[in-house]
Amino acid sequence: VQLVESGGGLVQAGGSLRLSCAASGITFSDAAVAWYRQAPGKQRELVAIISIGSISTTYGDFVKGRFTIARDDTNNTMYLQMTNLKPEDTAVYYCYAVPPVSWGQGTQVTVSS
Repeated sequence: VQLVESGGGLVQAGGSLRLSCAASGITFSDAAVAWYRQAPGKQRELVAIISIGSISTTYGDFVKGRFTIARDDTNNTMYLQMTNLKPEDTAVYYCYAVPPVSWGQGTQVTVSS
């Protein structure tokens, strides 16, 4: 299984980024997929998760309507559209899938004030 994130970078507060996660070696349409993030010195936390078939989504409390998770099962890709970014959103963002439990290598998001 390989999960490859892209789309991270440096953005000013209030800006937007779109993260992508390309999956291979997995039956993507049969997997729940999610985004997690980890800031320096902090625990990894759930950003958003989307169920099989996009039936349901769940977001971390800190998202407050700013992020949208989506999946494209035809292209084995998951997305995270992030808007109104804040400096506290600075972290490495990881793609996660299950089954089987799989993690990407992460993409850095840095939000400057």
